[in-house]
Formats: sequence, structure tokens, C-alpha cells
Amino acid sequence: MDEMDDPPEGDGVRTVNLREELEQRYLAYALSTITQRALPDARDGLKPVHRRILHAMRLLRLDPDQAFKKCARVVGDVIGKFHPHGDQAVYDALVRLAQDFAQRYPLVDGQGNFGNIDGDNAAAYRYTEARLTEVATLILEGINEDAVDFRPTYNGEDEEPVVMPGAFPNLLANGVQGIAVGMATSIPPHNAYELCQAALHLIENPKASTSDLLQFVKGPDFPTGGICVESAGSIEESYRTGRGGFRVRARWHKEDLGRGTWVIVITEIPWAVQKGRLIEKLAELLEERKLPLVGDVRDESAEDVRIVIEPKSRNVDEAVLMESLFKLSELESRIPLNMNVLVDGQVPRVLSLGEALQQWLGHRRVVLVRRSKYRLAAVEKRMEVLAGYIVAYLNLDEVIRIIRYEDEPKDELIKAFDLSDVQAEAILNMRLRNLRKLEEMELRREHDDLAKEKAGIEKLLASEALQWKTVGWQVSEVAKKFGPDTPLGKRRTDIDASKAGTIDLSVVAEAMVEREPITVIVSEKGWIRAQKGHLSDLSGLSFKADDRLKLGFQTETTAKLLILATNGKVYTLEASKLPGGRSMGEPIRLMVDIDEGADVVDVFAYQGGRRLLIAATDGRGFLVPEDDILANTRKGKSVLNVDAPTEAKLIVPAIGDTVAVIGENRKMLIFPLHQITEMARGRGVRLQKYKDGGLSDARVFDKAQGLTWSDSSDRTWTVTDLVEWTGNRADAGRLPPKGFPKNNRFTGK
Repeated sequence: MDEMDDPPEGDGVRTVNLREELEQRYLAYALSTITQRALPDARDGLKPVHRRILHAMRLLRLDPDQAFKKCARVVGDVIGKFHPHGDQAVYDALVRLAQDFAQRYPLVDGQGNFGNIDGDNAAAYRYTEARLTEVATLILEGINEDAVDFRPTYNGEDEEPVVMPGAFPNLLANGVQGIAVGMATSIPPHNAYELCQAALHLIENPKASTSDLLQFVKGPDFPTGGICVESAGSIEESYRTGRGGFRVRARWHKEDLGRGTWVIVITEIPWAVQKGRLIEKLAELLEERKLPLVGDVRDESAEDVRIVIEPKSRNVDEAVLMESLFKLSELESRIPLNMNVLVDGQVPRVLSLGEALQQWLGHRRVVLVRRSKYRLAAVEKRMEVLAGYIVAYLNLDEVIRIIRYEDEPKDELIKAFDLSDVQAEAILNMRLRNLRKLEEMELRREHDDLAKEKAGIEKLLASEALQWKTVGWQVSEVAKKFGPDTPLGKRRTDIDASKAGTIDLSVVAEAMVEREPITVIVSEKGWIRAQKGHLSDLSGLSFKADDRLKLGFQTETTAKLLILATNGKVYTLEASKLPGGRSMGEPIRLMVDIDEGADVVDVFAYQGGRRLLIAATDGRGFLVPEDDILANTRKGKSVLNVDAPTEAKLIVPAIGDTVAVIGENRKMLIFPLHQITEMARGRGVRLQKYKDGGLSDARVFDKAQGLTWSDSSDRTWTVTDLVEWTGNRADAGRLPPKGFPKNNRFTGK
């Protein structure tokens, strides 16, 4: 890039490698974004813009005990001296530092409209005022005592701190979010008292594991409260690796209104969820009839959150109602954890909980050493001055004479009393009225006190163990300020995995669908739809050209549908998701992933608890529990193993004690049901023996009631004397009774 600084030669045209130029320039942009904008420093937990805001407010003397000043003044100083970016971006960062629903421990004390949890924006910076909080003063503590390095500002006219002294564990206590180039960070807020306790344990046990630290840090602690329902194992894994997330639910309770009526009252919502948008979403779900258990939603919030949920009826189960709301809305939110921070202000790295605390503690020790050296220098200088004052007191008349009559009193004082340049300068700069205050005992007492302080500081600087002990004392002092008994330090978020809900998801899913009668229609070409109500006459239904009715049955919107395909797989569909209205429906293939070349054999409503007889065209089959063939994915579940050209032929309820099978050769066989094997998956056993053709139909019935079938005219036939066709499984069978349908099926249609 050096040649880029030289003026072009000749015609002013320079040839460059575009790829190399783009790589270099994009890399420079990426590094700037990572280090100067998006990622926080592990030591003070601040991004550059936040650090500059606090520094500018300190220079404006906006301490907690001072008067407020307009935010416009703060923003002007920040962008004019330290942060050459847009004023609105700086003001937005300032506003967030003051929002008690966004920051667990606000760093800015705001006066005026700084926005609210509903999602409303803050007033313009010409209307609002701000000053620092006690937490911010802890972060700034010692900045005037050479605690940290300073660097030139962007225009070289001023200096700014590279990092803050950070007496408060801000990185984890307030958390931070940011998106850089190719990386991001997301750290939720935590309880400062718990962090301090974990840090003290880490000082005593530097090799403490994550599980040890989690005895103190229970989990995140959000300013808006809520309940973290993440499991203990998941929490430990997240803090051990620095990556993970936390499921957070709204806090709610049931409020009785008398006479059996009640409402749900939500008093805390997950962090970073805008209440106004949440209410709008709930209202939309209610209008779209996706919350059949909910009658009404009201926002009765004033200073505190109060969202009222009215049930559709008093008989609704409140737990099921809330599970449906958690599933569909931001009343349950997942807060990500990605502790990607700048180590030493330069290198981005994902840290564990222990490593993040170690970074803070290591920085606190460096700050302690630097401040101690600064204080030591100040003490030594003061002791030197005091020694000069003692000399002046003991020789006051001579000192006055030299100052009064000598042309170069400073040189004469140094020569006469063997003083240093600093001592002589201090004597000359002393006001006359201070001469009367010079008392040898007072001077020597102050000198002795400083000598003791100097010895203590030198002892501290010489002992690493003493340094860590002092850091521990400082951390414990911070812990006292934010203890569990203080309003700001009290934990707001409960950690309770048992509140995650133990209700079966199928129950919740069923509760979220309005229960209505429907008739499911399936065509020969595999199109499916649902008609409202229970239709008894399906003859008037219309289909696409060259298509016709395959089957139809009555069920409800809350039902699950089981689909058997010729490949032996069973697929599951929610009846509530079927197309309805006047449409022709949709191909079943678009709703589940039926293999190429496979067709639909049968569709029926899942009832649960039943046994089913499933069989293939080659006459092999077995009994299978209906609960075992429910599929959880679109790909279905393999049940009957078949190899081409054999295909799955039928699946019928196994209700009874006897099986009747009939083959394409028009021979019927009846045998006891117990001769068929029960399994969850397989090829099964031979049901009937064939010379030609294969299986045509099968039915399970009670032998005492006889075998029943219907013909093409819907006439019902029943035969009770079945001795002629009764045999054992895998026999050939005999021709069926007189009147049996010619299509070789137990229904003539």
C-alpha cells in the first residue's frame, strides 16, 4: 500500500489487482467493525461508544450528586471530541444506558422521556437530561490516578481512555449485544452480587470449574424479571463453552374473580420483548382464531406490567392455555448466549464464565498496581515537600531573609539548607498567611503517616498474594453495595426448570385447534380435503377431471390422520391443516414426503390404544399397535417391509377374536386372531396361501356375532356358521359364502 501514497506517473493510470485491493480494504473494515464498534472489551464490558459517552459525561462533571445536563450537550461532546459518527446513533446508545428495562444496572440516570417497555422511542435529546449513576462511577473509579492508558482521539486534539478501570463487573452484569463482520456477541445480564461471589471464589480457587462457579451464579438475571426454564445441564454447558441460550417465560398467576370465573394476569415478560408488539401479536392470534382457549386479551399496565388473559370458558385448564400462548407468542423467548469479546482489547475470543471473570479480575489487579504506583509517587512527593517545610520551620527567619534580600532565593535556599528543587519551589510558593500554620509536630505527624502509607504501598507492590487479597476486598465491597437485600441487587429472574411445563405437546396442539366436525375426502389420485360438518352423502362432491372419490370418513379438526402408502410407510397429518372450503384440496404428496412411485392405500383417523392388522399383496402381515405407527416427521415411519413388486395392501382395526381373509383367487380363509404375530415393524407372517394372485381383503371380527359384509346395493349380509371356511393361518381357504361381493372385498363398493 506504500505506492498508493505516491502520485501516479505518466497518464495518471495505475494498475492494481482488484481482488487483493478488495481483500485488504474489506479486512481493514472488518477489523475496525470488530474492535471499534461491535464487540465489547472483556475488561470493562464496554463498546467504544459507551466508553466515550461515560468519559464525556465525567468531563462534564455529571456525577450522581450533581445537577442534570441536557443530553444534547453530552451527544455534542461525544461526537465532537471522541466519536466521529452520527448523533442519533450516539443518542440511542445513551438512551439504552438509561433504560431500567434494558439495562440490569443502568449507567446513566435519565430525566425526561427515555422510552418505555412498550417500545415507544425516547424524546429528542434537546428535551432529555442525564447524569451518571453510582454504577458508572464505580466503572470510572481511579481514572484520574493513572489506572488505565489513554490514547489520542481521532483528530489528535484530545485523549480518551483505552479501557475503563471497571470496579464493577459490567460485562456480565449488564450484558451486551453486537453484530460485527463474520462474528457476533450476545451476553445476557446477570446479578452483580452473584458475579462478585463467584469472583471471590475464583480468587481463592483459580482452577475452579464451571459447575463450582454455578453454585454462585444461578443463571441470567434480567431487568424485566421472568422465569428461566432452562435445565441445569443446559445452563452449565452454555457457561462452560460460552455458547448456548436460555428459555425465558413470562411470570403469571391465576386471579379468581368469584363465582368460578378467573383470569390469567401476566406481571413480567421476557427481556427485550416490546410489550406493545406482544399485545398486538396476541390480538392477531385471537382474531385469526388460533387461540381457541382465550376469550380476550387486555393490557391494564400502568407503572408495572399487567396483561390480563380471559379464558373462553371457566372450564379451561389454565396450564394448557398458557402453554398454547408460550408456543405461539413471545411470552416465551430464547435469549442467546455468545460470549465473544475482545481479550486485552484486541483479540476476539469466546470465553467461558470462568474465563470472563478471570479477565475482569486480572484487569482489576493491573488497575490496583497502577493506582498504587501513582499514589506512591504522590506520597513520596508530599513527603519530600513536608521535609522542606520542616527545614523552613526550623530556620524560618533565615528563610525569610533569603527570600527578601537575595536575587536568586531558590538557589540560595538549596545551597543553604541542602534542599531539593521540589522542596525549594514548595517553600517559595507558600503563601505568607500559611507561615503561621507551620507547626513542627503537625508536619512530622503528617510525614510519619505518609511514611506508614508508603511502606504499606511498597509492601503491596512487592506481594502478588497481597494484591489479590486487596482485589478480593474491593470486590467484596462492591458485593455489599449490590447485595440481595438492596432494591437494585435483589434477583429478579427465577431459575426454575420445573416451570418449563410438563403438559404433553399433543394436548397443547389439540387445545390450540377449535374442535369442529369435518368430513375428510380423499380422491383416487391422492388429493385430500376437509368439508365442514359430518356429510352422510358424498355423491354430490366434485373432483378434477379423470379423478373420483376414493374414500371419505367423518372426524374432527383436532384429530390426527394416518396415511398408509404402498411402500409400507405410515405418514401422519393434522386434520386441522387440511385444505377446506370449496377447493379440490391438495395432493397428499405436497403435505408429506411419500416416496416416488408409491401411492396412497388408505387414510383413517387415529384413535389411539387400538391394534391394527397390516398386510401386503403377497398375503403376509402382522398386528401393530396404533400408537407405534405415529410419525413425527414428513418422511413418515416404516412399518411394513415390502420389496417390489409386493406392495402394502391394507390396514384395518383388529377388533375381535377372528380374522377373515380373501384372496384375488376368490378363496376365503377364517382363523383365530392369536395366530398372527404382533410387532412394531417387519414383513409379518403368511396369512393365506395362494397359487395365483395375492391378497384382496381382510377383516377382524367377533366369531360369536358372525362375519358381516355389505354388497354393492348396501345390503348387509351376516353368516354365523363359519365352520366350512375356518382353518389355520396360511391355509388356502375355500370359495366364499353365497352373496359375497364379486369384487372380493367385504364391502361391495
